[in-house]
Amino acid sequence: MGLREDLERFREVGEARRQDLADFIQHGDLGASRPDRVRVPIKIIDLPEFAYDERDAGGVGQADGDVEPGDKVGDPEPGDGEDGDPGEEGADHDYYEMDPEEFARELDEALGLDLDPKGKEVVTEKEGEYTDVRRSGPASTLDFDRLFKSGLKRKLATDFDEDYVREALRVRGWGPSRVFEWARESRIPVSRVWLADAYESIPDDERGRWESIEEMEANVEGEPTAVRLRREGVKDVPLRREDERYRHPETVEERETNVVVVNIRDVSGSMRETKRELVERTFTPLDWYLTGKYDRAEFVYIAHDAEAWEVEREEFFGIRSGGGTRISSAYDLAATVLEERYPWADWNRYVFAAGDSENSSNDTAGRVIPLMEEIDANRHAYVETQPSGTAINATHAEEVERHFAGDDGVAVAYVSDADDVVEAIRTVLTTEEDDD
Repeated sequence: MGLREDLERFREVGEARRQDLADFIQHGDLGASRPDRVRVPIKIIDLPEFAYDERDAGGVGQADGDVEPGDKVGDPEPGDGEDGDPGEEGADHDYYEMDPEEFARELDEALGLDLDPKGKEVVTEKEGEYTDVRRSGPASTLDFDRLFKSGLKRKLATDFDEDYVREALRVRGWGPSRVFEWARESRIPVSRVWLADAYESIPDDERGRWESIEEMEANVEGEPTAVRLRREGVKDVPLRREDERYRHPETVEERETNVVVVNIRDVSGSMRETKRELVERTFTPLDWYLTGKYDRAEFVYIAHDAEAWEVEREEFFGIRSGGGTRISSAYDLAATVLEERYPWADWNRYVFAAGDSENSSNDTAGRVIPLMEEIDANRHAYVETQPSGTAINATHAEEVERHFAGDDGVAVAYVSDADDVVEAIRTVLTTEEDDD
């Protein structure tokens, strides 16, 4: 096995040591990725290489200077003795990059999912290749090949053996009119004007060379146009404006499945750092997955305490408010956004909410649940993040789960630590229809 094969083998080993996808979702660094590029760490394996001592550095087992055998060579370097703890220094990592489509395929395989985007196909018109032609257009789009071919066809259609026709004008008693009739019968495309000019150029003593047209045809052989053009070449091609055509792009209709994902997050004072991190660790892979599943994916991020407002993704997971909690405010805003920008007839919709299940009194039963029933969506989901387990006043998730029990369009998941994230994602994305 040569060096090249060794290097390839080590690369394969390195890729095989890529962090497990489920472990990456639950404990990996999600922040190193982008919405369109998922970066999964790979532990670097150093490739083998030769190391050479400098020529003046001494031989193997030798020290510099006047050192006798058995003398102490030097003090241990820090970390060489018992004071250092093994494994304190983190390993170097490289990254395996995948697009959302590959991520979705791998998550399907890892979690046994098979979400099949269906319905809500949108027809978009795009410019295709320049295969259409029109009689007008910019000079840069003139189809010169087409123009030249049209001129060449005209050249072939109007060309004739001039010498052969001139011999017909030398038949005794024949003039331009009689030769024109003969030419039409013989399918020779000659004009009366040309015949008149040619007849005038023939000397009088040559006009009776042939006693009859039959004698002329028996003694003179006409040369076909194709043979003559191959021999003489094409000296000129008649290009006419009426033959000009301009290339235009064809209109191509493309069908694509699209999706809008509304991510709702509680940012009230009770949503401390650990809870926020669990929301981010759950929602981020869901965004990647649905981006990979649909041709076009758009995202709406709504933060709320007692009131709700739309934010950019970059600030969605970091916001913290000191206010109270009224989850229905987020669903009111979501309903407005979806109605104005993402009509149900044209868009697949997912509405995902997360928080610690703490909500103002009667808001869940009185407002949130009715709004969830009114908002048309492929899937509603609520993810409860309670690191210490369910708090006494954290009842929102339970109320939603109890009300929508058996409803295939609503999912409720519970996350108390990072180890629960993958199962929560499975719960959000799995339907009874999938199980069947």
